[in-house]
Amino acid sequence: MTDTSAASGRLTQAEQLKLGTDIQRRLGIKTSRDEPLSRFTTMRVGGKADLFAEVYNLFELRGIARFVRSRGIALSIIGRGSDLVISDAGIAGLTVIVRAAGLRIEDDRLVAEAGVPMAKVATFAKGEGLSGLEFGLAIPGTVGGAVWANAGAHDSDVASRLESAKVIGDDGTEATLSGEELGLGYRESRLKHAQTEVPEIVTQATFRVDPADPDVITERLDEIRRWRQQHQPIGQRSAGSFFRNPEGDSAGRLIDELGLKGRRVGGAVVSEKHANFIVNDADATATDVRTLGEEVKALVAAESGVDLRFEVEFMGDWNEEAWAS
Repeated sequence: MTDTSAASGRLTQAEQLKLGTDIQRRLGIKTSRDEPLSRFTTMRVGGKADLFAEVYNLFELRGIARFVRSRGIALSIIGRGSDLVISDAGIAGLTVIVRAAGLRIEDDRLVAEAGVPMAKVATFAKGEGLSGLEFGLAIPGTVGGAVWANAGAHDSDVASRLESAKVIGDDGTEATLSGEELGLGYRESRLKHAQTEVPEIVTQATFRVDPADPDVITERLDEIRRWRQQHQPIGQRSAGSFFRNPEGDSAGRLIDELGLKGRRVGGAVVSEKHANFIVNDADATATDVRTLGEEVKALVAAESGVDLRFEVEFMGDWNEEAWAS
């Protein structure tokens, strides 16, 4: 078999083996080679990672970041795999899932490590009689991903509650940054625009919270649960909202008005329940999902003049020139 790794930026089998052995010996972190990534995403699509690891604390995360920087290896970080479509070709270099799940109250602030699911943040805060993070129940990702994307729902977002986040910079230094320093905007942060093989990595976040009656918080959480069950395809394989809402409008409304619910490419289909969701209902490929998303985007632009922007991120080895057309 011809080895095309050097041309494609992929790790050869020999490189995978050596790097995996070094990571195990130096950091005590187990790795796997050619790990299928679809099972680590909510859309359940995507190819393999050259090298794959899970880290369970911030010490391991810092160690991995230093290691890949010293070796010049590309690093990709994922949490729960929501808001994400991994290419069928998979991801070059090392892919790391962050499982660090520390969660505590400190000086009237809630501090959560990057791997804590936002839904758990919301319910933990409720248990402490603290309000302000109920919207997290509707965020399918983790704290790290939520900060990275300034995730939001139900008229709130991370920026409205974030006091600071600890970040490992692309040069390996660690800093505590405010929301302003992170460049948080609508589904945006500066973290999304890394130009290096080793991105800036969120390790933990500190949120402002307010004391409140636990019954009031519970009622708000119940409202969010009911709304999601009524309006979103809960329980189906999706990446969450596929497009960002254009200013003053709704992506779902624009797509629905064109009668695109039920439109299909292969195993990917526009949800009948919410037009801004693409679901994998028949063993879709990542190419199916992206092709459908691009078709919807083009049709909305042609019919309404609105250029929808993707909310999902396309990670891995995509031929972007092919999609740009």
